[in-house]
Amino acid sequence: MRVLVVNAGSSSLKLAVIDGRHQVAATTVERWEGVDHLEPISGFVEEVDNLEAIGHRIVHGGPRLTESVRIDDDVLDYLDSIEDLAPLHNPRALAGIRALRQLLPGIPEVACFDTTFHSHLPSAARTYALPKAWNERWNLRRYGFHGLSHAYAVRRGAELIARDLSDLRVVSCHLGAGASLAAVREGRSVDTTMGFTPLEGLVMATRSGSVDPGLLLWLLEHGDVSASELGQTLEHDAGLKGLSGTSGDLRDVLVARNRGDTDAALACDVFIHRLTREIGAMTASAAGLDLLVFTGGIGEHSPEVRALVAEGLGFLGVRLADLNADATSDADITGDGASVRTVVVEASEASEIARETSRVISQ
Repeated sequence: MRVLVVNAGSSSLKLAVIDGRHQVAATTVERWEGVDHLEPISGFVEEVDNLEAIGHRIVHGGPRLTESVRIDDDVLDYLDSIEDLAPLHNPRALAGIRALRQLLPGIPEVACFDTTFHSHLPSAARTYALPKAWNERWNLRRYGFHGLSHAYAVRRGAELIARDLSDLRVVSCHLGAGASLAAVREGRSVDTTMGFTPLEGLVMATRSGSVDPGLLLWLLEHGDVSASELGQTLEHDAGLKGLSGTSGDLRDVLVARNRGDTDAALACDVFIHRLTREIGAMTASAAGLDLLVFTGGIGEHSPEVRALVAEGLGFLGVRLADLNADATSDADITGDGASVRTVVVEASEASEIARETSRVISQ
């Protein structure tokens, strides 16, 4: 099936055409202004033909939409009602849906959610220890994110080592400006590091990751920090950026560290410590580890991070080959004597969206 994949970010718009397993065209609109900014989209779609479906990446499906779904007015109304669950991303994705409805009104559209892969987490992994009445009233639970990336990465990782995914215990590491891990058993996510929002879990470029909630309450009550300032800081001015004083891009942090910047060195150490610790936790949730997968901008392009993580996980049987130093796309980088296979997978959310779109339309 020939699918137009639409991935609306917080400011940019990525478009790709996937035919079967092959990408035949792609473009990125760096500054997309929303539903009234149709020219760059129309210019792209006019140059491709025989489109059979459109697949949209939606960050959050909320408690109701737990699987990819064909888009109709009811689905749009529901997504409008849960915009506050992902205020930076869902409204932009909805603008993308409405833009394509105008440009290609006769082609079916499918919503593919980053939360779907984690929608069937075991109750022990998805439940917050909050009053039952709160959890039920506000649908509080750990949703998890980056699901489209994790789903593709673990399936492709299994292919790289010629194993059946259903027989593997996997920890998938999606490492980029945003970062999360997933524990996968029998092909299903059984735990993940992100929770109700994408703030929970690992240290990220500008996001803090998990912080003691008591510390946050103290800042609100005694630190003269407002709720809006706290939210802005945790989302945009914490993480690697806050610790190092750099942009938060790990490449900048490593350059500063190598120049002798002690703040950057600490930021790197904290990042690696939390990443290694959480891989250990995900290994426990997966009941062991057969395959470790690195994907995303950092996962694919930072052999130093992969090496430091492997060093910390040596007790689990993780060892990397010399190939690690040069691998940036699909590769098995497992070292001699390792009991855990380690692979690098080039991220391809577009492939996963096209696959899900084809599945929904064929049904």
